[in-house]
Amino acid sequence: MRALLILLIAIGSPFYTLAQEVPAKNKDAFRSTNYPLPRFVSLGADKVYVRTGPGSHYPVKWTFKKKALPVEIILEFEHWRKIRDIDGDTGWIHLSLLSGKRTAIITSESNTPIYKSPNKNSAKKALIQPKSLAYVSECETAWCDINVNGYKGWIEKKHLWGVYENEKFD
Repeated sequence: MRALLILLIAIGSPFYTLAQEVPAKNKDAFRSTNYPLPRFVSLGADKVYVRTGPGSHYPVKWTFKKKALPVEIILEFEHWRKIRDIDGDTGWIHLSLLSGKRTAIITSESNTPIYKSPNKNSAKKALIQPKSLAYVSECETAWCDINVNGYKGWIEKKHLWGVYENEKFD
């Protein structure tokens, strides 16, 4: 194979020239929107099939059984989104099963305090258990305003999976 490639280069084959002109990776091949990639969203249904490819004819890899879990969209193809979950597993979900509502999972090893304001010196409002699902309404530089089972307050962003380190929104 290597000898054939050297021969094609040496004789100026049009096949070699054409192959060089095709980009190795088309950055827009898996883009269907102008939204940033990657980005976090949440599940919009209680039962969501995650498939091996972008279509209903692809086999189901696993099923999510809880609405509102955060997932990270890493690729887009028409009406399908390739997602990554908190464990790093990837698969494809139809966009109709996703929501723009922001949620996060508490990643701390132990109970984590939420505060009245985005400051460790403010009053603690509650202790939140690891792996709890939090609804996120706002994020500043290092803090996010969350709601976990009716307990509202601010938590350090470093304890959340579902928001980016430098992400700010309200």
